[in-house]
Amino acid sequence: MYKFLKLFLFQFDPERIHYFVTGTLQRAQRMWGVPKLIKAAFNLEHPSLEREVFGLKFKNPVGLAAGFDKNGEYIEELANFGFGFIEVGTVTPLPQPGNEKPRMFRLPQDEALINRMGFNNKGVDVLAKKLTLVKRDGLIIGGNIGKNKNTPNEEAVNDYIKCFDRLFEVVDYFVVNVSSPNTPGLRELQEKEPLKNILNTLQSRNLTHPVAKPILLKIAPDLTNSQLDDIVEIVQETKIAGVIASNTTISRADLQSGESQKKEMGGLSGKPLSKRATEVIRYLSDKSGKSFPIIGVGGIHNAKDAQDKLDAGAALVQIYTGFVYEGPGLVKRILKGLIK
Repeated sequence: MYKFLKLFLFQFDPERIHYFVTGTLQRAQRMWGVPKLIKAAFNLEHPSLEREVFGLKFKNPVGLAAGFDKNGEYIEELANFGFGFIEVGTVTPLPQPGNEKPRMFRLPQDEALINRMGFNNKGVDVLAKKLTLVKRDGLIIGGNIGKNKNTPNEEAVNDYIKCFDRLFEVVDYFVVNVSSPNTPGLRELQEKEPLKNILNTLQSRNLTHPVAKPILLKIAPDLTNSQLDDIVEIVQETKIAGVIASNTTISRADLQSGESQKKEMGGLSGKPLSKRATEVIRYLSDKSGKSFPIIGVGGIHNAKDAQDKLDAGAALVQIYTGFVYEGPGLVKRILKGLIK
């Protein structure tokens, strides 16, 4: 059924249709009985799917990646489709509009997306207030944090501190995003010294609380092996909880889509990213001696894609572009495959 619905949805601008669909889902699920029907159709629970990772208990290992629900507006509605966890954001201290539109593009031949959203969000105060109202029912919620576009890199740590402090009581884990290609200069923060400064600062604040929250680092798939070696060293030195591998790529290698589509600036996600993301997971896992958990994300469109990342060393996986191309039944199909 979704195959035919997708033909209609893909006739419209990707960003506009995203908000139309999520808004429609929200309105529909306010109707009596609809959430129960959706849960019955799309949820799957099984003891073999349960995971305990960085001290948190997940009902299953399939999560929704950051970017889909930046402001935490649709968490309950999305959770009804069977996700084991949902990551909101990327959020910044101050609201910002992001980059100029159009800023999201489909590459149907490659089952991919290119986006240059630029951390468009309503600000950390709005997100924090939303999260206080969410009925969680065991759902794990992660907070993906970044810096405002106008904040110089030398002061970036202050933005991460503001987001961390504001969200501490309302999220289960944090993700430090220094790897989006859509904020000028942001990826420079992946360099060893600035990255250690941010992570050490956040960890210091984290450890002042009676119960610390897991902090993860989201990295780009475009890092060299030498840079990945640095990431392993930094994670082990700062004692953060783990890594998310990976963010979108700036590579356009081996795409089947037309030249005009490939030339769009921004981060590429979807199937073309799958192999590289899995390679990064395997490298980090092997190099670190499996000393920290990895959340695998990038090009997961079916159960095999998810299993490949778990086999490479991931403890959990996340989807985004696959959810767009394969539809709301994807989570259940992946979970069925993992049980088998």
